[in-house]
Amino acid sequence: MSTHPDPAAIPVGAHRVAQRVAPENLVVEVAGLLDAGFRLGLVAAHDDGPTLRVVYLFLAGAPDRRIELVVTVPVGDPRLPTLAALSFSASRFEREMHDLFGIVPEGHPLPRRLVRHAHWPAGWYPMRRDAGEPPPFTETEPYPFVPVEGDGVYEIPVGPVHAGVIEPGHFRFSVVGESILKLKARLWFTHRGVESLFEGLDARDAVHLAERISGDSAAAHGLAHSLAVEDALGLTLPDEAHRLRALLVELERLVNHVADIGALANDVGFSLALAHTQRLREELLRISAATTGHRLLRGSIRPGHVALLSLPDPARLERIAADLAEIADLALANTVIRDRFTGTAVLTDVQARDLGCLGYVARASGVGTDARLEHPTTPLPVEVAGQSDGDVLSRFLVRRDEVAASTRLATGLIRSASGRLVVDAEPVADGPASVRSGVGIVEGWRGTIVHRVEVDPDGRLTRVTVVDPSWFNWPALPTAMADTIVPDFPVSNKSFNLSYAGNDL
Repeated sequence: MSTHPDPAAIPVGAHRVAQRVAPENLVVEVAGLLDAGFRLGLVAAHDDGPTLRVVYLFLAGAPDRRIELVVTVPVGDPRLPTLAALSFSASRFEREMHDLFGIVPEGHPLPRRLVRHAHWPAGWYPMRRDAGEPPPFTETEPYPFVPVEGDGVYEIPVGPVHAGVIEPGHFRFSVVGESILKLKARLWFTHRGVESLFEGLDARDAVHLAERISGDSAAAHGLAHSLAVEDALGLTLPDEAHRLRALLVELERLVNHVADIGALANDVGFSLALAHTQRLREELLRISAATTGHRLLRGSIRPGHVALLSLPDPARLERIAADLAEIADLALANTVIRDRFTGTAVLTDVQARDLGCLGYVARASGVGTDARLEHPTTPLPVEVAGQSDGDVLSRFLVRRDEVAASTRLATGLIRSASGRLVVDAEPVADGPASVRSGVGIVEGWRGTIVHRVEVDPDGRLTRVTVVDPSWFNWPALPTAMADTIVPDFPVSNKSFNLSYAGNDL
């Protein structure tokens, strides 16, 4: 395909190429990008009034490459050829677009609802400008689970309301004895219309909403949003600002990996590991509070700005990492834990690639992907931890190794810091009086986060599209659970640790 932008295309940042594509040419253009090593990172639909516009963002790394395909369809009869035969991820983006914008993916092999549950009214597309107030929510369309039938087959429904502090999601197990034949996960019980909430906000002041998309990824989502706004507005920060921001994302990675390593051991009965990792987690949260003023690292990153109160003591981080390594070794020395982890919930490398998995889920299945190397804001000595077996043990080992690697990266950033803790972008002249777009890409602790924004001439957000890595990784959980036993679901689920809120938006 041509990578030269159409002169009539929407203005884009320096790192992207945009190309307008006719609907009938979309499949061929996408096939060419996928064959060239790009992956589909995001699909953003827009209601421009007389037409609906769809932006397909394709990404490739090392070097950083970003290509947008822009397609328009009439509001009265919005139809696009499906990309399902080329990309599983695209097939899910298409179902989401149909639910929220009414854009029909012609030829889709599974055209039923994805986001809108059965009680959502038929024919109401909430992201359209003419959507109006929602009609009465009644059960107007079926949203069935596909049953598995046969001798000895029965179903176990779990959720959507769960015991403890956990977000809602419904799981339907079709089993024979304890063996799982099929697992179906139904999400979007926490769909909050977050992307709509961004609309009309000042682009420089909306990061507080991004930080609350998924609570345990505040720094990463805040950074992805800020990078997207900076791309749209032409803001440039010095290297030291990017290094301070990278430090905060590594602190977030540490606190979440440490907590989950203990939780994984606890799910197979080794509560001692959980007790010690919770102690380390609390210490890391206090370090975060001392560094930024907030235990979840909120408020330090915003468009054109980063501000820290202090730098953590690198020796303290190294001591925490050493403690974590000892806890992990104690857990893995337990033969029961080894037995429960090994060969459980296997996700093969082929499955991970076909599903488009990201982050440690992909890296545990031998798929090396990391936005810190593929889409860097500044060069960093990132060590990519990986395994190849794709089971619970592999995901545990990747998390353990990432704690060590992240600690080395964080302490290196601290020791090489310039001393400035508050850094702002240089003032720039206003850009052209037109819609400006920007993309931000960050390797959060779960994987690659992508934000795309559009900003009007008054500096207000007209459209924000967010893709959390859980969007790509949720389908991997039911895939990995095939031929696993029901008692292994809790530890398998925890080994993926997917975000409901990050997926549902």
